[in-house]
Amino acid sequence: MKKKENVVSERPFLQVVRGDATPEEIAALVAVLAARAASPGAEAPARRTSGWADRARLVRQPIRHGPSAWRASAFPH
Repeated sequence: MKKKENVVSERPFLQVVRGDATPEEIAALVAVLAARAASPGAEAPARRTSGWADRARLVRQPIRHGPSAWRASAFPH
């Protein structure tokens, strides 16, 4: 069996379709793509749970003391 060696493909990795990119701009783009490829798998942003599904809303809030405390006790905080 033949071992596969590092073969450079004839097709370019990047191709400038429109405009005139400088070598510095292409190098910056290659650096960003290489860093992105080398980073561990990008995790999807954590999904926020809706306020309706949040179990913390079921926990009773402490009773407040003072004037009009009875009125404030009926409103969620």
